[in-house]
Amino acid sequence: MSIVYQKSSALTDAILSYCPGCGHGIIHKLVAETLVELDVVGKTVGVAPVGCAVLAYNFFNLDMVQAPHGRAPAVATGLKRALPQNIIFTYQGDGDLAAIGTAETVHAAARSENIVVIFVNNAIYGMTGGQMAPTTMPEQITQTSPYGRKTDTAGFPLRVCEMLSTLDGVAYAERVAVDTVPHIRKAKSAIKKAFMNQVEGRGFSIVEVISQCPTNWGMEPVQSLSWVKEKMIPYYPLGVYKDISAKGGI
Repeated sequence: MSIVYQKSSALTDAILSYCPGCGHGIIHKLVAETLVELDVVGKTVGVAPVGCAVLAYNFFNLDMVQAPHGRAPAVATGLKRALPQNIIFTYQGDGDLAAIGTAETVHAAARSENIVVIFVNNAIYGMTGGQMAPTTMPEQITQTSPYGRKTDTAGFPLRVCEMLSTLDGVAYAERVAVDTVPHIRKAKSAIKKAFMNQVEGRGFSIVEVISQCPTNWGMEPVQSLSWVKEKMIPYYPLGVYKDISAKGGI
């Protein structure tokens, strides 16, 4: 009997620590499959964040480095400059990248560091209990905004792809989602494009992935998929925000 599908060789046999219905497992799979297809697993170094994906080094079957909270782009910069022949990527959540790590992200992008950033946006702090994050939407209820995020006191969410796309150093910025099969396929295409940009030396690439967090949203997994469609995607539109390899861009 022929094998038509199997777990990617770029993933270990460790049992994922993520909650049922979480999108991290899907995103890990897409990154792993991409690295295998590009035949770069043996020279890839990933940078794990602080957050739900803090144990990513247990799940990816490749070299990994653990960065302090928010500092993954700085660590990736050092790795890429010391090992320019290697493929370097960061895997970060919204609290890690868009809060404590905002400066590292913006300046790595401004310098056009030739790295890939996989940015998981679930609009909440996941690992630490569901607090309001930089990406929490107006009126969204969290543990620290029980009456909903109020923009007059908490300000407005950060739209990371839109912000970074204004920087000259950014080669590629796209927002995708993993709530449906077509969106998952599109997400893989975007991730592959980002890694190809690094192989070709184009500079800084970021793929923002809208992902579900049923536990901290207080929802069943299926309900969380609907919430992504009805609430998150309208506020965070999917699409290519910058692509220097194409004419124009959003």
